[in-house]
This record gives sequence, C-alpha cells and structure tokens, in this order.
Amino acid sequence: MPAAGGPIEITPLIHSSIQIEHAGKVIQVDPWSMLDLARYKKADLILITDDPAHHLDLKAIQALRKPGAPVIIPEAGKAKLPDGIIMANGERASEGGMTVEAIPAYDIIPGEPAHPKGKSNGYVITLGGARIYVAGVTECVPEVRALKNIDVAFVPLNVPLGRMTPAAAAACVKAIAPKIVYAYHYDQLLAARLVNPQATAEGPVGGLTVAQSLQAFKDALRGQAIEVRDGNWYPKKADGR
Repeated sequence: MPAAGGPIEITPLIHSSIQIEHAGKVIQVDPWSMLDLARYKKADLILITDDPAHHLDLKAIQALRKPGAPVIIPEAGKAKLPDGIIMANGERASEGGMTVEAIPAYDIIPGEPAHPKGKSNGYVITLGGARIYVAGVTECVPEVRALKNIDVAFVPLNVPLGRMTPAAAAACVKAIAPKIVYAYHYDQLLAARLVNPQATAEGPVGGLTVAQSLQAFKDALRGQAIEVRDGNWYPKKADGR
C-alpha cells in the first residue's frame, strides 16, 4: 500500500503473525516458529499482543530480532521475556520513524479462554502517515470502536470463542471503517494441531465450518467501501490436505 517514504509491504504469515516492511525497516507482529522462520525477515521491531506461545514465542523472537531491536510486550509477557519493553493499554511510543500505540484488547462477554481488560494489547502502527491496526484477540470494545483513520485492520474472527462471530467481527469492521481489512486468528483447530497433531479445539459457533465463517464475514461487509483481503494464514499440511 502507498505511504510517504515508499510503499508499505504487508505479508500475512501464520495465524496471528504479520510481517510489515517500510523504508528499509521490518516489523514482526507475534512471530511464531510453527512456520519456517526462513520465511520471515529479521526485525527492527517486534510487537507481541499476548502471552500464549503462539503470540509470544521465544524461539521466533530470538531468531528474528536484530541486535538491539526492541520487543514490545504487554505486562503479562514479562516473566517469559524479561528484557521486553512493556506497553500498557493506551501508551504510545515512537522510534526510527515508527509510531506504536497500545490499544486495549479484552472481552465484554465472559467466557473461556478469558481475556481480561489490561492483560493484552492490540496495536496501531503508523508508518509513512499510514495507520495499521492489529487487534490481537479482543471483542469490539469501546476503545476499538473509537479508532479513526485506519488504513489497514487485522481483526480476529471466531475468537474470542462464541463472541467474535462473523456478524460481530463485521460490525466491528464497519465501526472502524478501515480502507482494507484482513480477518485473522480464525482457525483454532489448525493452529492447535500445528503444535499437537492430536489436539482438539472448538470451531466457529452455529455449526459453521471455518470456510463458511470467512464467507459469512465477507458477505456481511458486501457493499461497504472496505476492501476485504484474504491472507494465506494456515499451511495445508496442518489438516492433511
């Protein structure tokens, strides 16, 4: 996508991992070593949204972190990564032409797995005047609905379980009104089976398949002035196809 100082290149990697490049700088969001790390580029900045291993992966961070590169984490990740830079919800920092704001990511409707307020971060990243929102795992809380002038948004689908349904996720996207949106973090079973082939995980509500939930999300945004992009988030080998 265009931006001051040159285009921004966004590469969906796996589940919730995103690579963002601009003006010679590389940002990795939630890098995960379940994907071949050779597919990632070394990072000038790493952003971590939460503390589970598919968000905060020490192996991936160690492999991809350029010497001295900051790793921004929510406080919940401090025990795993003591030298991580803690950003609390609402804090903002700038370095090397990159601005990052930590956006609250939490549940409204109680349920498991729980995401309490203050534990996790989404991020708004500003590069060359363009604003990219990475939601993490959250419902459409007031702090999210209040976001303005978002160029690209990454919004969770089917998680929090039973809460960010296709309809709920689409309603959130309409409230934010980004130019471009990606649904991500949407196939919990495939992600679990990357770690343990025998794992089980709850699928989308209402008896939908993952593919049907993605289509329902797209259908709910039809007619909006929002480009819905697909990301190739899941390696085919995870489900044997």
